Amino acid sequence: MTLLTSQVHLPPSPEIENHGELTRLLFDGDDRERVHGMWRDLIAKDTFRHRPGLGAAERAALSYEWLRLVNDTAGGAERLANDPPLLAALHEWTAIVDGGGGLCTVASIHYNLFLGSLLDHGGAGRRDLSDFTALRRTGTFLCTELDHGNDASALETTAELDPVTGQFVLDTPHAGAQKFMPNTSMTGGPKSAVVAARLIVEGRDEGVFLFLTPLSDERGLLPGVRVRWLPLRTGAPVDHCLTSFDRVVLPSEALLESEHGRLDAEGRLHSGLGNRRKRFLHSIGRVTMGKLCMSGAAVGATRAALAIAVRYGGQRLVSGPRAGERIPVNAHRSHHGRLLKGVATAYAMTFLHRAALARWASAHTAADAGERADAGERADAERLIAVAKGWITWQARDIAVECRERCGAQGLFAANGLSEFPQYIEGTITAEGDNLVIWVKAAAEMLFEHQPPRQDPEPPGGVERLTDLRHLRGLLARAEAVWQDRARAALRRGPSGNPVERWNGASSAALEMVSVHARLRAADAFLAAVTRARRPEAGELLEKLCRLFLLQQLGEFTGDLLADGHLSGDQVRALPQFLDDVLRDLAPHMTDLVEAFDLPREYLEGIPLTSSPA
Repeated sequence: MTLLTSQVHLPPSPEIENHGELTRLLFDGDDRERVHGMWRDLIAKDTFRHRPGLGAAERAALSYEWLRLVNDTAGGAERLANDPPLLAALHEWTAIVDGGGGLCTVASIHYNLFLGSLLDHGGAGRRDLSDFTALRRTGTFLCTELDHGNDASALETTAELDPVTGQFVLDTPHAGAQKFMPNTSMTGGPKSAVVAARLIVEGRDEGVFLFLTPLSDERGLLPGVRVRWLPLRTGAPVDHCLTSFDRVVLPSEALLESEHGRLDAEGRLHSGLGNRRKRFLHSIGRVTMGKLCMSGAAVGATRAALAIAVRYGGQRLVSGPRAGERIPVNAHRSHHGRLLKGVATAYAMTFLHRAALARWASAHTAADAGERADAGERADAERLIAVAKGWITWQARDIAVECRERCGAQGLFAANGLSEFPQYIEGTITAEGDNLVIWVKAAAEMLFEHQPPRQDPEPPGGVERLTDLRHLRGLLARAEAVWQDRARAALRRGPSGNPVERWNGASSAALEMVSVHARLRAADAFLAAVTRARRPEAGELLEKLCRLFLLQQLGEFTGDLLADGHLSGDQVRALPQFLDDVLRDLAPHMTDLVEAFDLPREYLEGIPLTSSPA
């Protein structure tokens, strides 16, 4: 006799519904499956699990094998290159797998810097891109030189127009002009590059343009191309090289042209932009999207590190207060408090990244529709992306180190997924614009072009105001205004005949202004997410987490806020207790908060620290 049993479908627990709602808010709402689904499913595959014993060269080769899996998954390489949210999400998810830093690096170069640059300069309408979209040839991007990194507009590689043939002669004039760190070896198969070089026409320097340059074929490097492997570096396992050119002849169509510059049949340059620097910045415009990709990778690594550390902290038992008692290490405030602060910052990082990405995607969509973006709006969007990239990647490094420490010696083993995160994040701090350099540029612009909201002074009120999110946000805005005023005053005091010394006197305060501004924009994005919560319980949890984030940020500014009458002495004294109270309230929900990061079960089960106890 067969027994038939009916299935009983139990309603999901409130905790599951809460972290499901938090997942929706973190991952683009109703667009979550389109943007993140395919990449989440991809990294769940067994091929992305830890492989012990691989050397650096083997790991670099594996990055290119995985790149082909990405290409097979993407549903079209051109689609991926032209979809900012999809491209950034690729970095969020692939950054967390074993050796994923290498995959992130080669994917970012191929899809964004290489293929994206080709698409932005005429695209498939001018040249056949099928070798690159099918990955018969991998693309790379050669801009930075040994002598020119942060001042890339001064690079010295030349591409001289031959007036007779219409061809270009690509040349590296001296050792300092070698292209530094592109992935140009034969690892991964034949490659082509987009090379930034100084266009020379009849002896005139027309500025830096991009040139499509084949580097190798199935037999090896092409004539005139010289590649030398660089020493092994920490972080992403990639075939970084020094690359130079010995009078390599390129066809006329190698020049990437658009409205920033075109050559006519007589070799005359026609440009809609006023000077060589603007032409250069236009030609390397994909670097802005690259900043979003690096931020996305850092955000993804941060969330994964926290998920591993929190999950392990719930399984790792230590001696309790009673004889023979064992309790999870997460029970201790000294342990869970640090992780909860990281979780609050990770949520803020994610929401800020989403806000910056939405600004850029909007401008991208307008450009695709043939609309001319407002120059001021585009500049503001680019500055937000630069500021966010600096803050996000610096926070990611700090949190990844904290998570590794909270897992003790176990966190040092590569198989447990934590030890390589800080090393890879170091690369995101430098890639697509060194953080400090891009913040200095943002600081100089914001000193005069940005005006923080200023309100009339009001009485600080009682200590209960420290629970009011909008009030806390307003205090952070006042801190930004304080540092802007200091920077402006310092600039006015500086010597008028010495611009470097004048800026030196103002730069420390100006950089602090940028730091507060980044946190303020993150707070705004966090507060906006709170208002989008559909479930009251999830909204209340998110409010507490946002309060934790804001209270953390205000701690270092209490002296200024007290001196200017925005905080009372009682409030300053009460702030540490308010911070501890919100940690107490959030501690029981810490697992829910990281479950919302939606990491695949296969990923977590593949890490010894987080696999289910036997």
